[in-house]
Amino acid sequence: MRWLAAVLLLSAAPAAAVTCEDVTYDNNRFTACSVNAATETLRLYLKDSEGAVLGSFSAIEALPEVETLTFAMNAGMYHDDRSPVGHYVEDGVEVMRVIPNAGPGNFGLLPNGVFCINDDSAQIYETLRYMAEAPTCRDATQSGPMLVIDGALHPRFLPNSTSRFIRNGVGTSADGTTAVFVISNDSVSFHEFARFFRDYLQLPNALYFDGKVSRLYARALGRSDFGFQLGPMVAVTE
Repeated sequence: MRWLAAVLLLSAAPAAAVTCEDVTYDNNRFTACSVNAATETLRLYLKDSEGAVLGSFSAIEALPEVETLTFAMNAGMYHDDRSPVGHYVEDGVEVMRVIPNAGPGNFGLLPNGVFCINDDSAQIYETLRYMAEAPTCRDATQSGPMLVIDGALHPRFLPNSTSRFIRNGVGTSADGTTAVFVISNDSVSFHEFARFFRDYLQLPNALYFDGKVSRLYARALGRSDFGFQLGPMVAVTE
């Protein structure tokens, strides 16, 4: 927990709403951004007030209610029209229901999960647990597969897998006060990506957001990735 403890200390400083760090672990490069969910404005974004899909970090930054965009990342798989593939809630309004069944692609590689955000916390729930417990979430996005489930790697991940992509996802601390968002800067397997959350960050639960289209905005690093138009996004604003 030394890395996370150091990040938490930095995150507590008033000048740093989000602490981002470039890390090399097991010969792979990652960028990890830690957010104090108890103090920062962490929210999901999909459409503007007129119902138009935002689709980019610059569109979030241009919203009238946003003074400063500190951090942003794509946050869940989406269809061609950029609507969410799975469960999606924004500011208490459900846009898409929970999808509990297995299916094609990474989203359907069960178990998958739901990233749940409230004003003072952020938690990841395996989907069936989410349905059983029905937690209140101000914002929620379903994606998959789960990377880490109560300290264990997803059972379908193979150490010798040859499927390698730029990938991104999120992990949460046990008490829900910290969310750590990660993007790989090298093409990595699911097994390598999940081990970064479990073994390096030492987070009990982590959820995959996407691959190939993975994007990060980190003001502290002077980084703003561009490319495909995005669907759901998660951001910290001031």
